[in-house]
Amino acid sequence: MRQFPLRADRRALCFLLLAMVAAALPAQAAETLRYVILVDGGKQAGHQTTQVGDDGVVRTEFIFKDNGRGPELKERYKLATDGSFADYEVKGTSTFGAPVDETWRVENGMGRWKTTSDAGEAPQRDGAMYWSLAGTPQSYAPILAALAKRGDAGVPLIPSGTLRSRVIDEVTLQRDGQARKVDLLALTGVGFTPIFLWTTTDANPRIFAFIQPGWMQMVEAGWEKQAAELETRQKAAEAKALVDLNQRLSHAIPGTTLIRNVRLFDSEKGVLGPVSSVLIRDGRIQRVGEGNWATGDHVGDVIDTLTIARTLDGGGRVLMPGLFDAHAHTSRWSGGLDVAAGVTSIRDMGNDNATLQQVMAEEREGKLLGARVVPAGFLEGESKMSARNGFVVKDLDGARKAIDWYAEHDYPQIKIYNSFPKEILKDTIAYAHGKGLRVSGHIPVFLRAQDAVDAGYDEIQHINQVLLNFLVDDKTDTRTLERFYLPANKVADMDFDAKPVQDFIALLARKQIVIDPTLATFDFLRQRPGQMSQAFAAVADHMPPDVQRGFRVAEFDIPDDATAARFDKSYLKSVDFVGRMYRAGVPIVAGTDGLPGFTLQRELQLYVDAGMTPAQALQTATWNPAKYARVVGDRGSIAVGKRADLILIDGDPTRDIADIRKVATVIKGDTIYYPSEVYRELGIRPFAEPIKPVETKK
Repeated sequence: MRQFPLRADRRALCFLLLAMVAAALPAQAAETLRYVILVDGGKQAGHQTTQVGDDGVVRTEFIFKDNGRGPELKERYKLATDGSFADYEVKGTSTFGAPVDETWRVENGMGRWKTTSDAGEAPQRDGAMYWSLAGTPQSYAPILAALAKRGDAGVPLIPSGTLRSRVIDEVTLQRDGQARKVDLLALTGVGFTPIFLWTTTDANPRIFAFIQPGWMQMVEAGWEKQAAELETRQKAAEAKALVDLNQRLSHAIPGTTLIRNVRLFDSEKGVLGPVSSVLIRDGRIQRVGEGNWATGDHVGDVIDTLTIARTLDGGGRVLMPGLFDAHAHTSRWSGGLDVAAGVTSIRDMGNDNATLQQVMAEEREGKLLGARVVPAGFLEGESKMSARNGFVVKDLDGARKAIDWYAEHDYPQIKIYNSFPKEILKDTIAYAHGKGLRVSGHIPVFLRAQDAVDAGYDEIQHINQVLLNFLVDDKTDTRTLERFYLPANKVADMDFDAKPVQDFIALLARKQIVIDPTLATFDFLRQRPGQMSQAFAAVADHMPPDVQRGFRVAEFDIPDDATAARFDKSYLKSVDFVGRMYRAGVPIVAGTDGLPGFTLQRELQLYVDAGMTPAQALQTATWNPAKYARVVGDRGSIAVGKRADLILIDGDPTRDIADIRKVATVIKGDTIYYPSEVYRELGIRPFAEPIKPVETKK
């Protein structure tokens, strides 16, 4: 469930902004500039058309539709003599249908803004630029012009922050005898990671293209065929930055490391054990046992202390297996937030195949800061509302060929999506099972969850897909926003004790159908404009100001108090439903489908709210996902022979699940990370100070 990045998106690190993708057009002459937005290797999914009038007023229409949703915006602005916004407005609808209405005005040197989520004022400092929450890419064009003038000093932003840029690549493109030289800029100062965009290099430079590798390309009309070349070069340039980032934040621990004076969380049994020690060597767990071995009270085999390269004294803290996010859509830039939160493994639930293969290869080679990836092969049907990830097929032969590719590339499962043809569902599942792959997914359009289970599903993604079982008929188009609005409107009135509901829960338990609820991600169903997202309220004050501001932006259309109360009741009942499934014996895995790290922490809190103990909730993010992703022999618990993927917690999350945020130290194989270092790199105030090993003096 991927958000379109037109603002400080609270749920997707890499999609924080599709900003800065428009032209810095000269205001003194009338002009029209057109961009096209492409997905799936060249399919047009939207456009931006900008007209600059003789009076200097810039008007833009922006429309983007992918996976049955997307924003529709109309924007107008005029610049002051110093190049800043004199007045600005944007109206329309957001990705999930929320109204957009944002304005900025400067009067007598004071700038005032008002959006659906916030309002404020600030002196219009010389050259300071208002940073829009909901604007089209064109609204960021004047900021680019200001960057070109101010150089290394950067551009101050209102309400807060400073934006800076640097050139990291350049290329000359050829088309029909024309040559166009463009630069690749990296912009920093907003959000967690750099924003990359291509600009022209003429006297009045403007943006030529914005590319989100593996997903979308926005490029000046007429140059669509050159977008692939730009994407290839951008991937290479980003790789250099990513290698540098990983080198600065990772610390190798070759040889043998003794971790002592720690209490081990047994993720298989869901209990916290006595003070113990763990010996790791070259990325694997060698020994586990009670006692503080270095003090001589180890019960069991004697170890040769001369072989120990370093010792980490946990001071009685909790040592856990690394967390496992069972529902991610990873990118090359999302790993920092994962690692800092103690997430050492993720299951990618749908991605561009080539991009995911690249991410996995770079992570294995130690070039990428990020979690280990277990892939799920994305399988979608062809329609106007298809998600353009993985393979999009029309018939059973195409589905079989896709499954063959996933099996050959060692994918343990496939994920079926909304537009998949219901007529071939059962045969597709049987073919995948014959190849040894598990099958999970959304429920294909015009079917119910029980139909998918009867056809052979092993797992269902998202709580809304489960509850829609009782809310749809064979004419309900769940490829549209109805898959969100129906549960928000109807779950409040559901009787969970009714026989059809109880029978369905019993069916899920009997067949051991795994449920991946992603409750935290659905918090947007009840958030009103200006309210702090409850999904991130506990961590908001640690975030950069622009991210905090984004956490108050609503995504859903909630027009009045009565609707808000109803949607809130539906959401809370959805949380309760997860608890009911768990108590009935339905397997639950914790996934996010949102902002890495922080969303998983909130997900676990919601499971406790649903009635799980904190220890049971922790199992859903350690043992359970490793088991159902078929890697439990390799990770998911602290046991001899498994990967040394471990996290040291400065607290006890088996008593207070909120302590899961206090990750002091992360070990991933033969590398150690300190979340405090990673968070500071991303502009986040840390949650715990690091616990570091001491090298042994020889």
